[in-house]
Amino acid sequence: MEIKNASSSKVLLTMAALVVILAGVKAASSILVPFLLSVFIAMACNPLITWASRYRVPRWLSVILVILLIVVFGFMLAGLVGNSMNEFSRNLPEYKEQLAGELSWLVGRLATFDIHLDRSQLLSYLDPGLAMNMASNLLSGVGAVMTNFLLILLTVVFMLFEAESVPRKVHIALDDPAMKIEQIDKFLSSIKDYLAIKTLVSLATGFLAGLMLYLLGVDHFMLWAVLAFLLNYIPNIGSIIAAVPAVLLALVQLGPATAGLVGIGYVVINTLMGNVVEPRFMGRGLGLSTLVVFLSLIFWGWLLGTVGMLLSVPLTMIVKIALESTQGGRWFALLLADDVKPVEESAS
Repeated sequence: MEIKNASSSKVLLTMAALVVILAGVKAASSILVPFLLSVFIAMACNPLITWASRYRVPRWLSVILVILLIVVFGFMLAGLVGNSMNEFSRNLPEYKEQLAGELSWLVGRLATFDIHLDRSQLLSYLDPGLAMNMASNLLSGVGAVMTNFLLILLTVVFMLFEAESVPRKVHIALDDPAMKIEQIDKFLSSIKDYLAIKTLVSLATGFLAGLMLYLLGVDHFMLWAVLAFLLNYIPNIGSIIAAVPAVLLALVQLGPATAGLVGIGYVVINTLMGNVVEPRFMGRGLGLSTLVVFLSLIFWGWLLGTVGMLLSVPLTMIVKIALESTQGGRWFALLLADDVKPVEESAS
């Protein structure tokens, strides 16, 4: 009885501590979000520094070149996307009205097949401008975080200079001077490789989506290219969310035929990048189930806002790898996994 009470008390204390930690994280999100963004940018850029060091380029010079590349590319992109976003925001009420008109046309067509729907009730349940509002709010949220651009940039610089010594410091801090804790190496290597490969694949996805929309004549193609780049960090569902506003705008602007081409184009691009290119470089993948990806999107979005949604998969992957390294948390890591083979099957 005493053992049962002790076990229950331990669970309650753990849950209470978790609630306190999450409340603290949410309260300090304005500080944590720029820091987390800096960490992930630094980890995504570090392979470039490592690659340059193979050609005997001094670390300080390679860091400066990478930072200059980020600054130039960032300001160019911010100018183009900022203008496109302002124009899109001005035209948003008109786009929503036109989408409502298209929905009314669809209701009329369905009525010819004896499928009768109440237009006003349908519009109250299904806001055709919701996807466009969501896209605009997502980009606005990222833009708000990037107002701390100088702070993020300076943090990235210092992190890149310190990146080489971080694994050694972690080993020594965990009393492993011989550098034999494989789980730490797996943890650091998995996150670094994932972010580097995902960033390159996301850049290619955004470029191809933007090029397709430009060739088809869809307005604000730069805006949708950036959205495709950002949401590609969310596997399985991110590409679907990125395609919806672009398809709706193509429907309003150029008609159903072009909207269909845009939809097919997004399917081809994401199938190619997600099922051919990415697995070729990333191997088996993250090992996270689709349900866990979706739930992590909601959880980290609630906890850290827009940036939390974009970083939801890397953050969940960190939690999963950390849990796998502890005996008590291994069961929870198995719940997060995509597929777990039975003991008999794995033994054979």
